[in-house]
Amino acid sequence: MNKEFEAVQIEDLLALDGEHLNALPFGAIGFAPDAVVTVYNETEAKNAGLRRERVLGKHFFEEIAPCMNNFMVAQRFDDEDKLDQTIPYVLTLRMRPTPVRLRLLKAPEHATRFVLIERRATN
Repeated sequence: MNKEFEAVQIEDLLALDGEHLNALPFGAIGFAPDAVVTVYNETEAKNAGLRRERVLGKHFFEEIAPCMNNFMVAQRFDDEDKLDQTIPYVLTLRMRPTPVRLRLLKAPEHATRFVLIERRATN
């Protein structure tokens, strides 16, 4: 399986056990069709400063990442049946503005959708 940000697919993410999911070099957040978080890897927990216990079972766009509750991110999951897009983004909630790349993944054959977060190196 390719674990690179641009190449990983939903099937790959769903097949990973917790140890391998946590070893990914980017954040991985999976959520159900109702946006309740079901997957949250250790990389994202460290980068965001939010423990898994605080995130799992919460509404992603309303409780965890309201800065993504907009047409650029949340609305795309509602509007598209299939989604695989990478977009530049700036995270602003509970932190100084942080440039990232988001990868939005959704497939009609899988209930779990994903937001992958790749932090950019700062100079």
